[in-house]
Amino acid sequence: MSGAAKSSEPQSPHRLAAVTFDEESIGRGNPDQEHERAIAIFDILEDNSFTIPGREGPYALTLGLVENKLAFAIRREDGEPVMTHLLSLTPFRRVIRDYEMICESYYNAIRTASPTQIEAIDMGRRGLHNEASDLLRQRLEGKVDLDHDTARRLFTLVFALHWKA
Repeated sequence: MSGAAKSSEPQSPHRLAAVTFDEESIGRGNPDQEHERAIAIFDILEDNSFTIPGREGPYALTLGLVENKLAFAIRREDGEPVMTHLLSLTPFRRVIRDYEMICESYYNAIRTASPTQIEAIDMGRRGLHNEASDLLRQRLEGKVDLDHDTARRLFTLVFALHWKA
């Protein structure tokens, strides 16, 4: 598994303690993409709220793609399987496409645009990221409880799975 990371401090049991990618689902990205993945994993593990109703944590999450569906393979930190939840990517297609375009514009702007232009593009990027995280929370409702910041970081990782294609 690639992208494996673990948190170092004991925290609430309502959290992710490890995040990995399914090797067959994830490809290597460009340096900007790899940097985004690493930051998202680090940030998730530093501070997150992730709970499976009725199941004790902390949890380990493996993200992958199964037949064009997003797979959340969740187990307890000790390895005991908890559940695998598959989400259709269809509701995410537009936001992923738009987010990809705005990220490309953002990375191009960093090299050539004025600070005002970069800030405007970044505001749009953050707005789309918020929209995607709200959608992710809605799609996981009743299966996984997570806060807004955790959903934002998870969307970054969901987007990372898209980079393989």
